[in-house]
Amino acid sequence: MTERNTEHRPWGSFTVLDEGKNFKVKRIEISPGAELSLQYHRHRSESWTVVEGSGIVTLGKDKKTAEAADRFFIPVGEVHRASAGECGITFIEVQCGDVLSEDDIVRLEDRYNRIADA
Repeated sequence: MTERNTEHRPWGSFTVLDEGKNFKVKRIEISPGAELSLQYHRHRSESWTVVEGSGIVTLGKDKKTAEAADRFFIPVGEVHRASAGECGITFIEVQCGDVLSEDDIVRLEDRYNRIADA
């Protein structure tokens, strides 16, 4: 993985591994004790496969334990979040849809104060 494809965030980092028309593949690394914002997307679905570490994945109103080899599908419009355990969590995310930019994130809660008007 090259550093130029990696973006750092308050919760950790992501690296774009591949992308093409209507898909993008990322490696997402969430630091120990950190979490993604509670969010949804208007234009894309996501599939997550945990490859390292553990944590909690929120899908709608359900919270599920996440550890290596677990898979989660997030349909368009589904509220979701990943939270890392004490060792962090890493997963591969496959996005599918007609808008795959960071602009398609609607944040509902965010401990890093990144909520803007939707």
